[in-house]
Parts: sequence; structure tokens; C-alpha cells
Amino acid sequence: MIAKYRELFTTQFTDKKYQDFKDDIASDFNYLPTFRLGETPFFISKDLKNQLLEGCNEVIAFIQKNEFKSLTEKSLELNHNVPNEDEHTTFLAIDFGICEEDGAVIPKLIEVQGFPSLYNYQVNLYEKFKNQYPFLKELTPFITDVDPQEYMSILEDAICNNHPKENVILLEIEPEKQNTKIDFYYCQRDIGIPIVCVTELIKKGKQLYYKNENGDEILIKRIYNRVIFDELDLRTDLKLDFNFSDDLDVEWAGHPNWFFRISKFILPFLKGKYFIETTLLSELKEIPEDLENYVLKPLFSFSGTGVIFHVTQADIGAVIEKELYILQKKVHYLPIVQSPDGKVKAEVRVLCVWKKEDKSPTLLCNLVRLSRGEMIGVKFNKDKDWVGGTLGLFER
Repeated sequence: MIAKYRELFTTQFTDKKYQDFKDDIASDFNYLPTFRLGETPFFISKDLKNQLLEGCNEVIAFIQKNEFKSLTEKSLELNHNVPNEDEHTTFLAIDFGICEEDGAVIPKLIEVQGFPSLYNYQVNLYEKFKNQYPFLKELTPFITDVDPQEYMSILEDAICNNHPKENVILLEIEPEKQNTKIDFYYCQRDIGIPIVCVTELIKKGKQLYYKNENGDEILIKRIYNRVIFDELDLRTDLKLDFNFSDDLDVEWAGHPNWFFRISKFILPFLKGKYFIETTLLSELKEIPEDLENYVLKPLFSFSGTGVIFHVTQADIGAVIEKELYILQKKVHYLPIVQSPDGKVKAEVRVLCVWKKEDKSPTLLCNLVRLSRGEMIGVKFNKDKDWVGGTLGLFER
């Protein structure tokens, strides 16, 4: 069945359709994302979907362990510890590279994040693809049997937690300058919450306020947090009226501590067929002789920043804060997506939300990145190494 849809898409694809697809996205806000848009969805077979779900469930089972917080407390000691942490994360993004092992296709966990991703953009991306290729309505990007309206209802509940929309904000550093701002715009349009820069918050006692379009100060009861701390730490030019370490009377949709707890920090703990050999650099007993088969990664960076793909002994020796880096075995990405001029590698990010009252997260949707480069998730300069964002489609 998947081969059938791939053939249908390939025979219908034209450069004009791709331009119309991009124009359709740009028409919503007179803006086209700065990241490359993948020309095609990734058609995911039932077998691969089942593997992805099995891998996700193993990650979730680890996060649900009673001792999870004690195991990850060190991650907060190494970074920031924000008061009033909740029982569990609100958002969970689980990234799998589509790889080859012993001649078979298998997803391998590349990264896991307790942080929101492009939840609003992806559901709209599905509609844009269907506008150009109506047969795609036979497929779905949703993990469970939901429709776009149910998806948005689940997402809205997780973000707003029944608070009035004007008292919930999407918080970011200079949101209009972020590569992901298309997602913010869709969130504001579809859920109805304002987008606010960290410099615009007003602190009064333990409460935070922002000014609406009329200049009125509005109490903030819940924050949909999109702030990345490694970016915030670098922005010494910003003047904030509050500090994330303040004891504030506010709820978090995505408490900042979960960004550190659920991160590359947990990769060394995960063992099994979907997981990659990973060692914390501070616990490395000896440097492997075959370093060409490893990659060096900082624990808490975002979007591939600081990753060293061709590792040398000198690179390892140059790391001063070894408790902040991992050495990870390379995996063999399988070129699996057929394009007009060859096959392309893929990485699937499963997007989950975990509402406050739920015992476990809900697997909702997905995001797919396509690349011709050695490693997905790192920005490349050469055209042949492009990274494109798209989504995966499953049979219903």
C-alpha cells in the first residue's frame, strides 16, 4: 500500500505543485518558513509505525519510573532549576533516525526532548499537502485515530489547562526572529493565545503581566514556554523584569526543568534494540580506537549546535566540562525516501502531549526531517546536504 501512495505522489509531483504548496503556506501569514520545506511527505509502513510506537513506549516507560526524578536531578544541578516543577512534562518529542541494521529497516533513538515542537504547524502542513494532492486524505499523520479537530482540542487542553485564553501566553525570545515562528503564528490563530517576548513581561510580587493590544496589563496564569536556555544565557543584551529562578504564581505548559531532565542526559540509561550505545564523557573509561564510528554531542544544545561528527582524540581532550557531553555510536541512516534524483535519509519525531491529569502521554502526531547529509538535525551550507521539514503519513 505504501508503494502505491509513493508512486501516486511521484507521478503527480511537479515543480509548479511544489511552488503552489509553498505559496499556500505563505498565504496564511504572508510569510514562508526560513527552513526548507520537504517536497514530499514520508510514507510510513505499518511495520515501521509499529516499531516507532514500540520504541516510544520504551522511552515513556523509563520516564515513568518512580526513580526518574532522582536519576535526572543532576541535569538541573548542571543547568537551571526553576521553582514549582510539576509531576511530569507537558510535551515530549521522541526522535528516531530511520536506519539499517543487519539488512533490515529499524528506527534508532537519536534524541528525546521534554519540550514542545511544531505542534500547530504540522497539523496545518497536513492540510496544505492535501490541497495539492487530494488522495492524501486516505492517509493520516496522527498516531491514534483522531481527526484534526480532536487533535487541536487535545493540544489546546494541554496548553491552556482550562484558563481563559487572554491569561495564557506563548513565551519566547524575540519570537519574530525565530526560525520556528510559523508555528507561533498558527498557535496564535488556531488556539487564540498571544505571543509575548521575555522582555515584555512585567513582574509585580509573585505575579507576571503582559500588555495587550490596547495597552492594558493582563495577568498571566499559564505560560506555554518556548524559551531555550542556552539561547537565553547568550543574550546578555536582553533586559528582563523577572528571572526564571523566581518563585512565581504561574503555571507552566512545559515547565523549563523538563527540558533538562528529558534530553540527551537520559540516553546513556536507555538500553535495547531501538537505542544507541551512548556514554557520558565523564564516565568514559578509555577512548575507543575506532572514533570514526562515534559522534560527540553536548547534552543540552538545541538544533544540532556543537555536535562534532568527525571526532578526534584532540576533540575529546579539549572538552573541559566532560559531564556535559556524550560520546554516541554512529548509526547507519538508510536512504529510504524516493526522490526524482535518488533516495534521501529520514528522521521521524513523534510528538506527544501529557495533560496534567493523565497517567501517561498521548502520542499525537509527527514531524519528519529529510536530508542528504551525514547527519540529520545539523544545518548544512551545501545544497546537496539540504535538510527539509515535512511529515510522515500512515495508513488508516
